[in-house]
Amino acid sequence: MRKTLYIIGLSTIVFSCTSRQNVKKNTYKPKTPTTQAKPAVQTKPPVAQKPKVVSDHGVDFFTTNIADPTKNDNTASYGSIVSAKPGGYKVVKTFFPAVAQNFRQRYLILHYTALADDKSVTVLTQQAVSAHYLVNNTGDNEIYQLVDENKRAYHAGVSAWRNDKNLNDNSIGIEIVNTGYTTDSTGKRIFAPFSDEQVKKVAALVKDIVTRYQIQPTNVLGHSDIAPTRKQDPGPMFPWKKLYDEYQVGMWYDEAAKQTYLATAQADLAARYNDASFIFLIQTSLQKFGYALDLSGQWDDATKKTIEAFQYHFRPQNYDGIMDAETWAILQALNQKYTVK
Repeated sequence: MRKTLYIIGLSTIVFSCTSRQNVKKNTYKPKTPTTQAKPAVQTKPPVAQKPKVVSDHGVDFFTTNIADPTKNDNTASYGSIVSAKPGGYKVVKTFFPAVAQNFRQRYLILHYTALADDKSVTVLTQQAVSAHYLVNNTGDNEIYQLVDENKRAYHAGVSAWRNDKNLNDNSIGIEIVNTGYTTDSTGKRIFAPFSDEQVKKVAALVKDIVTRYQIQPTNVLGHSDIAPTRKQDPGPMFPWKKLYDEYQVGMWYDEAAKQTYLATAQADLAARYNDASFIFLIQTSLQKFGYALDLSGQWDDATKKTIEAFQYHFRPQNYDGIMDAETWAILQALNQKYTVK
């Protein structure tokens, strides 16, 4: 009996231990949740929407500038966009326009025709010379356009200004009906005046073109400026100062700066006029301003004609081609104001 009770007790203990072990093994332990860092979302800066190309009757236009105006860049097209039409393919303007572009039209050149109105029209439309615009002298409010602004007109010929040559390639030409000049008994050229109506037309036209194409003041020139050894137009009667003062177009010197240079200019001319070094200095200053001139160190014919052209533009009271103190002071004042960049 005692033996039987011992066996039963031992079995109970074994079963109890086994059950506890099983309970321990099967006890559920909830896992502590771990927070995983979500990958950072890359946000792209908003892309500025380009103005759309406008289509009108199948012709495309883009008249908004999205380029950098401080670099004289401009994407606007004044007129329809000219595009290729390759056979079997479609040219699309999905990414139009690229910002890296500017206008071909960098210069504006003024001329006179040296002809009457009717003859001016005939020559400029039927012969091997042309201009983008012709300003008549008939007293009306019309200005004749002869050549598309996007195309070259044949008005400048052999020409140069600063680093550019053959300015037909990058300029707009304006011809003004004017008879030019006659020569008096001493050989001096006597130039015909421009009518007030013409000057107003020219000023309005120049202002419009300069504004649209962002043409710099130093690039609004006369034919004589870009071809001084062979051309005189538009001559000393053309009112450059009026355009500058009243329309903010083109170049002019500051009177105070001119006066600052005048005393020294008088002394220079009195003491050094025929010195090669001084002549070389004058030629260098004319070249720095923009004129195409060889540095000969002599008062040669090319230098005389270049000084004459400069006087037509900036000292029309005296255009004899001789460097005097006022002309020298004006040249220095202009070089100070319009530094080559």
